[in-house]
Amino acid sequence: MRVLVINPNISESVTELIAQEARRAASPGTDLIFATAPFGVAYIETRMEALIGGYASACVAAEHQGEYDGVVIAAFGDPGLLGIKELLNVPVVGMTEAALASACLLGQRFSIIAISSRIKAWYQECVERSHLSTRLASIRSLNDPLRDIGTVQEDHAERLKELAKEAVEQDGADVIILAGAPLAGLARSLQGQLPVPVVDGVSSAVRHCESLIELNPGIAVSGSFARPPVKPNKGLPTALAALLAQRV
Repeated sequence: MRVLVINPNISESVTELIAQEARRAASPGTDLIFATAPFGVAYIETRMEALIGGYASACVAAEHQGEYDGVVIAAFGDPGLLGIKELLNVPVVGMTEAALASACLLGQRFSIIAISSRIKAWYQECVERSHLSTRLASIRSLNDPLRDIGTVQEDHAERLKELAKEAVEQDGADVIILAGAPLAGLARSLQGQLPVPVVDGVSSAVRHCESLIELNPGIAVSGSFARPPVKPNKGLPTALAALLAQRV
């Protein structure tokens, strides 16, 4: 099977972190294709930046149409996820929904560890959208400025571990979710250092996407995730316009 893994921000260093963890997690025989947003911001922490990243991800998915059996949106908060699910006739899995699903299978209450305080409100909304607010123990985050988005783990590993421990000891978390592509792979490094399971969004998304491809559940031709209706458009990239013109 072939899985397209899209980084909705423009940071190639983050794409490399995503790729390293995705390759470790993928099953033998899974072909991974990695793509970085061709426009946008260095990293996403606001709703506006998520809007841009979502559009960039849709453009990337359209450009690679026919090359994949499933898609992973590799940014916490799942920019553009629901719209891209409408657009494509293959499984599309977001890091957030995959991490939340994994966490809910591992414990009753989970905490999210984030890389900035500005992200927290948006992440809260993402949990609410998944109807899992009653299972959210807390969202804790770094508060220091980030030197470089590609070196967050290197720069803040100890503080991230402290935040995770606080979530367990003070907030009652049964599971820790390390949020954001810049933290891809950190869960492996922390194995055995925390008293509860730790979930990585990239590996969860890759594995869940593989499962959906293998399950072959069919496509939505009705309901709210049916393809968008064909209608006149203007100024869209050629590949995206062509995909929107398809009826099935």
